[in-house]
Amino acid sequence: MAEPAWPDPDLLPVSSAPAPAYGSGSLADLLPTLAAGLGVPDTTATIAELTPADRNCVFLIDGLGWHQLLAHPDEAPFLNSLIASSRGGTGSPITAGFPATTATSLASVGTGLPPAAHGLPGYTVRNPATGALMNQLRWNPWTPPHSWQPYPTLFSRADAAGVHTAQVSSPTFRDTPLTKVALSGGNFHGRLSGEERMDLAAVQLAAGDRSLVYTYYSEVDGKGHRYGVDSDAWRGQLIHVDRLAQRLAEQLPPRSALYVTADHGMIDIPFDEQSRIDFDEDWELSAGVALLGGEGRARHVYAVPGAEADVLTCWREVLGEQFWVAGREEAIDAGWFGPPGTCDERVHGRLGDVIAAARDDVLIIASEREPKESAMVGNHGSMTPAEQLVPLLEVRT
Repeated sequence: MAEPAWPDPDLLPVSSAPAPAYGSGSLADLLPTLAAGLGVPDTTATIAELTPADRNCVFLIDGLGWHQLLAHPDEAPFLNSLIASSRGGTGSPITAGFPATTATSLASVGTGLPPAAHGLPGYTVRNPATGALMNQLRWNPWTPPHSWQPYPTLFSRADAAGVHTAQVSSPTFRDTPLTKVALSGGNFHGRLSGEERMDLAAVQLAAGDRSLVYTYYSEVDGKGHRYGVDSDAWRGQLIHVDRLAQRLAEQLPPRSALYVTADHGMIDIPFDEQSRIDFDEDWELSAGVALLGGEGRARHVYAVPGAEADVLTCWREVLGEQFWVAGREEAIDAGWFGPPGTCDERVHGRLGDVIAAARDDVLIIASEREPKESAMVGNHGSMTPAEQLVPLLEVRT
């Protein structure tokens, strides 16, 4: 797969926003393609370049974008060797989906659906039933998981079809609501260290004639948020995860395919007033706004009833040269959250009346209501290549 063509960043209309490649080259297409190759009923291989394998493992590295990987060949020699098509591997990017954030992306991976269908369309979104913001990563306030996301996961569908199915991750994720709605099905195996996860993932692959195994590592993302994506701490994590990927690749049983991917990329934002626009101190942006959702680079803005048009006009006037700013219906029709026509009715009201996606190196922070998030160095969420493109690297035996 070639890297998707990106539109001219100087074009400002909503139509110029580079909507994710849903249906042909996004995270939501990965597991349906693998499941179709395993003979799981009612699944379709939409990433045409992937060849079926009897045993499939997805290793998802939280926060490792395609552009960050390309920029650090010395820290990640094994993963970059897959890009160069050596060691029998191939590599190219796919798109994460919008917003490019963990809860949304993991739900897209696990369900094989775009955000407009699975219904986790951001870091925080409004629950139409309560009118309050819900954090979909931390699942706070608690909401019945399977009413919020009712579709079966690809793991559960594969398990029902007789495929040996397993997730190998941190024990802390075993019973979380996000795991239940996005990554459950088959057997969950909790292991603390990355090395243990790689070793057990290889064992689980070999446990069936047909296998689908998922494993996960989070600390690349954690160090990026805290220190930035070019910090020594971040580079150290990249070195570590490169060795983990090689460790797993060297243990693959016969007839296996390993796919290394990520949930989003990341970008560092300077700490100055021009780069970090504080919603809590900006009377123009806050006028007529009842709730501010999403995150700094991908905001859901919920207007006071009757003020929707005024809020959209204001946000466009204030931010139009730095953000793609769309009304809810515009964003849906433009394919931001999924192909047009795929937005579930239950999801519609979770989307902001106004949606703002950063195109420049800028954030909309909220220093009072979101102090921790506002202090992060590395950020993500929008549709720029640095955030949206993630690797899809393959090793086969």
